Amino acid sequence: MSDKYPPQSGRRRFVKGMVGSGVASAGATGGSVVADVTTNESGIDAGSTRFVGIANTAGPAPRGMPLIPIEIDDGEVKGRYPETVEKETEDGSTYQSAEEELGGLTYSVRWFQFCGVERAAGIQPTADQDDFLRAGGTYSWQGELDSREVLRVEHFDDYEEWGNGVGTAGLGKPAKAYWRSEGEDVTDIPVIVMRSPEVPKMIAGEGKYANLSESVRTFLDAATANGFVAWLDKCTHFCCVPSFKASGSAKFGAENKVYCQCHQSVYDPFSPRLLTFAARPRPEP
Repeated sequence: MSDKYPPQSGRRRFVKGMVGSGVASAGATGGSVVADVTTNESGIDAGSTRFVGIANTAGPAPRGMPLIPIEIDDGEVKGRYPETVEKETEDGSTYQSAEEELGGLTYSVRWFQFCGVERAAGIQPTADQDDFLRAGGTYSWQGELDSREVLRVEHFDDYEEWGNGVGTAGLGKPAKAYWRSEGEDVTDIPVIVMRSPEVPKMIAGEGKYANLSESVRTFLDAATANGFVAWLDKCTHFCCVPSFKASGSAKFGAENKVYCQCHQSVYDPFSPRLLTFAARPRPEP
């Protein structure tokens, strides 16, 4: 097991929370509000949420995509789900959520409550799911893997040299994957996981990464393992599924970035930022 995380005790913590009916939906980067839409959807656990995500650098997307903390379990790659907690609403009723302190920040299931992911069964704290990342990808190298095969560290052994003919080789080896998405009639939660030699440089603030904030670098140190980093692969514009080093991305200056071909939004996986948005309500289980 990775030693970067405190053991999950199975205990449920009790904290104050909020339900999600009539919540104002907003997204912000660097403190500036970029969207303000009211939703009448009912549910639980919505509202303003700080998260660490890969920065949106071009296109109409309002904000970055959230990181998913990584741990390695006997050579297998997992996306860590937060600890289950019990929250209390203003009227005294309770519901289950998931959050924990990680790398100096509150890591919460609310990070992923947008673009319909909030309705995915696997995102619920009560879901009977493991956290392993399973292959579900479009990168040619993933053709060597079985569908839904659990990703292993050894699959990324050539990460310091890997390239696909797009952009600069050696920045990292990505995989498309699914997280907490096993079972029949279960909505897939898409993820990109990448092993990159740039990850330890970001944590250390070396060279071009000197401008990364201490809080982000501290979180990265806790949320990455063996050079692996991952993010929820849902464009924050219209919820498409972007790609790192995508074909055709060079014409938009995104050959070494994450590119959404639907409306040309671009994200930089080597520029994690502390961001804010309004999480959508989760349906009550």
